[in-house]
Amino acid sequence: MKLQRKNRLRAVALGAIAVSGALVLTACGSDDNSGGGSTGGGSTQGAGKIKCEGKGQLLASGSSAQKNAMDLWVKNYMAACKDVQINYKPTGSGAGIQEFLQGKTAFAGSDSALKPEEVAKSKQVVKGGQGINLPLLGGPIAIGYHVPGVDNLVLDADTLAKIFDAKIEKWNDEAIKKLNPGAKLPDLKIQAFHRSDESGTTDNFTKYLKAAADKSWPYEPAKAWKAKGGQSADGSAGVSSQVKQTAGAISYFELSYATANTIKTVKLNTGASAPVEATPDNASKAIAEAKIVGTGKDLALKLNYATKADGAYPITLVTYQVVGDKGNKAETLPATKSFLTYIASEDGQAVLKEMGYAPLPAEIATKVRENIASLS
Repeated sequence: MKLQRKNRLRAVALGAIAVSGALVLTACGSDDNSGGGSTGGGSTQGAGKIKCEGKGQLLASGSSAQKNAMDLWVKNYMAACKDVQINYKPTGSGAGIQEFLQGKTAFAGSDSALKPEEVAKSKQVVKGGQGINLPLLGGPIAIGYHVPGVDNLVLDADTLAKIFDAKIEKWNDEAIKKLNPGAKLPDLKIQAFHRSDESGTTDNFTKYLKAAADKSWPYEPAKAWKAKGGQSADGSAGVSSQVKQTAGAISYFELSYATANTIKTVKLNTGASAPVEATPDNASKAIAEAKIVGTGKDLALKLNYATKADGAYPITLVTYQVVGDKGNKAETLPATKSFLTYIASEDGQAVLKEMGYAPLPAEIATKVRENIASLS
């Protein structure tokens, strides 16, 4: 599959959503997760074509990497559908999955597909069905840095693994000098930031390190950070904010956070003919090698993190909406299907390009739409 996208990035204004007193309705439970949702600025392209269904509040939580896209989708949907209020909390993929499995939300945003044990647990919440993964967008995970006087920086997987495992501690280390012969690297301590919350972005980043630098990264990929040293911050917003304000800092986060905060990003030496920049187009070249590994209505994808293809940026993620294939509560099912139908539509996918996200390839988008239509 091959994704078509442009490298035009734009910051998205973020703000809290005001949740009014409408009846709280969730797919699998009734707990309130209000207080952290958001809406955002951006295009309303195609909003008039949205087919509204259902009433009340739709609660969801999870991936902060997809937050900027979700902000715009929610804004467009709620502008067209006045009877539905959507509250998406960017709590991180791990927390989002947990809330979904506890029956607190209608769907979860996750940068990693459900594990087998999570699928099994979902059957206790979604009666008669199970949780499935519906990919809705892709994009690069940027390595953002803040090194005074250094506007261009090239790193490889081995060097990144050693930096994030506290094996390389100064920016003028010989390994970094070798990759950047023309740069004036300062005698400055490296401040590596990682996520404090369980994160699909962390999971994808560590999958890359494990696949491309196995000898220097002894840890198994996971949503929770396992390496030594470094400092932590909550969510993509938290780590990107630390990089923005801390000299010597480096971290990983979805590209739109780098764009919104004007943070410089690393070019990767992957073994290709030239270092690869974190852009949607370059991420799409890596995602083009992804394969569907889910069965039935589950559309989980497997990425090749060790690609050396020219122009392919390997630190990419595909972010999903996790929902029940059957057994969703009648009260929230119409609004859930209506909203997911919009974000999987051509109009919903088209607005992603404004923020540097990657729309779904046509063949995957078709399958996603078919599966959304069959939710019950």
